[in-house]
Amino acid sequence: MRNELAGDLSLAEGKNQYDNHVKRVLANKIILAWILKYVTEEFADMSVEEIKSCIGSDIEVSEVGVLPGRSNRWKAEKIKGEAQEDAVPGEGEIYYDIRFSACLKSRKERIKLLVNVEAQKAFYPGYFLTTRGVFYGARMISAQKGTEFSGRDYDNIRKVYSIWICMNAPDYIGNAISTYRMCKEDLIPGIPDQRETYDKLAVVMVCLNPKSKKGDPLTRMLGVLLAPGVRAKEKIQQLETEFAIPMETETIGEELNQMCNLSDYVEEIGIQKGIEQGIEQGIEQGIERGREQTLICQIEKKLAKGMTVPEIADALEETEETIRRLIDGMR
Repeated sequence: MRNELAGDLSLAEGKNQYDNHVKRVLANKIILAWILKYVTEEFADMSVEEIKSCIGSDIEVSEVGVLPGRSNRWKAEKIKGEAQEDAVPGEGEIYYDIRFSACLKSRKERIKLLVNVEAQKAFYPGYFLTTRGVFYGARMISAQKGTEFSGRDYDNIRKVYSIWICMNAPDYIGNAISTYRMCKEDLIPGIPDQRETYDKLAVVMVCLNPKSKKGDPLTRMLGVLLAPGVRAKEKIQQLETEFAIPMETETIGEELNQMCNLSDYVEEIGIQKGIEQGIEQGIEQGIERGREQTLICQIEKKLAKGMTVPEIADALEETEETIRRLIDGMR
């Protein structure tokens, strides 16, 4: 039987590799373009292809830190797919899953957005994801000092989006998308509403549930892309035919193959580990049943001699409660 620690390590390694491939799949420009189209107001009226051309070459996956001192190290080269980190002495390393910039020309000016995409398995991992999203967004704003603006030039702060994709939303939520942003509320009217001066942070929750019948094109596409237990070939065919996502010129096809293979591996390791645990539990249960059968035989003999429950318990060094339970089972 395989060592339990070895099984745990294999399972953990498989899960980590699977998580990394999920991030890399999501970090493909065409997938990011789909996300931007359906969760941001700035890109809502553009086609996926148009949005794709607006996404910068600075896509970073698990490379930039969230905590102070790590966030403003932007690398403007190729698209990656891992995590970005920010660390402070005494605090753990935290990385953005995916971080990138997107630019578009409006009628008045060129708009640049900074975007963070996070993939989450649990809707509530012990805290509210929206609150964590606010923290990530706030860090993306504060990290702009010295990169996007300097001194007191706060008007050049770029708007940030922190987008959270929850792959296992509870049934009562189903497929759903919600945006959380800052808005103006007049306690005493009079101050002009200049939205561009405060609309700098938005947190978006994208919830996915395979049982849910509601949704929009984005939740349906992500549902196919991230569906567990579905072969890569089936996913690729659906993505091409139903959502017009080409695979020939994208690295997404290869990433999907690796992601699905790792998903099968993680499931296989998990099943094997469960079988081994079941065998161990069965052995323990068998030993316990054998011990009880021995006790029952001894109890029967002592009852035949006219011994009382307290006397039997004392002779067998068991509690009276145990002796009574076994006697009741004999009847």
